[in-house]
Amino acid sequence: MITFSRDQSALVGEGGSLSVPAADVITYKLAMLLEGECGGLGPTAAARKYDYTKQRYLQLRTLFLAQGALGLQDLPRGPKTDYRRTDELVRQVIRYRFLDPDTSVAVIAQKLQQAHYPISIRSVERVIADYGLQKKTLRP
Repeated sequence: MITFSRDQSALVGEGGSLSVPAADVITYKLAMLLEGECGGLGPTAAARKYDYTKQRYLQLRTLFLAQGALGLQDLPRGPKTDYRRTDELVRQVIRYRFLDPDTSVAVIAQKLQQAHYPISIRSVERVIADYGLQKKTLRP
C-alpha cells in the first residue's frame, strides 16, 4: 500500500518512495483519498491523519470522482464576479461623467444611490480610473 510520509515529503510504498514537492496539495489530497478508499483507513481516520474533516474528505472524494485529480486543485476564494460594479452601473458612471465632467465622484455616487444603485464613492473612483475619465489638472 502507498502512504504519504510528511517527514520525507514523499509517497512511500513497499518497493520504494517517490519524492513530492512540499507545495503539491493535489498529491497530498490524492494520497489521503488513496489511503481512505484503498488502504482501509476509512474516511474519518484518513481525514484525521491528513488534518481534514470527514466532511471535507467527502467533498474532495466527490470532486475527484467528478473531475479527476484537477478537481482536487485549490481554487481562488472570494467573489468570482464584480457583483457591485455591473456593466449597467459602469455605463451609468460613464454617462454621469460625460453629462457633467466637473461633477465630483461623491456627487456621482450620490446620484447613483438615489437611483437605487448600491455603489460607494471608491467604486465610482475605480470606474473613472479604469476608463481614464479623471479630471485633468493644470500644473504651473
